[in-house]
Amino acid sequence: MSAPAHHLKADLLLVLTTLIAAAGWIFSKEALGGLPPLLFVGTRFLIAGLVLAAFSVAQLRALDRRGYGSGLLVGALFAVAMALWILGLQHTRHIGESSFIASLGIVLVPVFARLFFGERPPATTWAALPLALAGFACLSLAHGFRVEPGQWFFLGAAVVFALLFNVNSHVVRNVPVLVLSTLQMLVVGLLVLPIALWFERWPDQVAGPVLGWLAASALIATTLRFLLQLHGQSLTTPSHAAIILMLEPVWTAILAAWWFAETMTALQLVGCTLIFAALLISRWSWMRGLFRAWFEARASG
Repeated sequence: MSAPAHHLKADLLLVLTTLIAAAGWIFSKEALGGLPPLLFVGTRFLIAGLVLAAFSVAQLRALDRRGYGSGLLVGALFAVAMALWILGLQHTRHIGESSFIASLGIVLVPVFARLFFGERPPATTWAALPLALAGFACLSLAHGFRVEPGQWFFLGAAVVFALLFNVNSHVVRNVPVLVLSTLQMLVVGLLVLPIALWFERWPDQVAGPVLGWLAASALIATTLRFLLQLHGQSLTTPSHAAIILMLEPVWTAILAAWWFAETMTALQLVGCTLIFAALLISRWSWMRGLFRAWFEARASG
């Protein structure tokens, strides 16, 4: 396959990944209509982890004790992040807005790299951060000068995701991506389900449509999404993939407007726009490289 064909396939796979990720917000919100949040997220990721384990049996067997330890560490952080995320989704009144708040983790990644690992973040980080905070402030002001519980949960999830990204980059360099993801998902299920059993009241029976949303969340929005994303990322550079994956909150807002008839006030639109601008600025060095490569390819072609 030629290089342009590789790039086109990668772009299509990654755009499809962002669409599936956005649909996952809808699947999850619908499933919460009949399942407690921690029971739902624990079951979702346990199912997804077991399915992914079937694709990585040989790698799991070859992994050493240190690799399993690293996988358990990031799995525990992932469990905290997903617990906060699902509690945010349970409490939110506006999914589109919430998806932009959750995406703040991308902006916070270099900040955590500086705080915990001594890395020097690019100058664009300090330009993006005020914009992201201003966007979050606009979303908070849209509800009458207060931050709603769902917004706090999503902001907490963004913080943990930023920390998780850094830990993934520094602690588990030698663990294969598929194995690491499998362990993360299994750990979410194994940690969250006992907590759900202790703190939540489980329903005596679950309606068929709710089980369908659960299955869609586990098999489509988690397992299929990851496999497509992994394949798409293998065909392109990490920087190019990261920029395309930033489309997730945009698709989520569009799908929420279509499925739940959500609308945004002018202040909410400003807040989401500021956050998306912060995402673009935080990846500006990568985007500049992509634009340069594109123009050079056009000139040589």
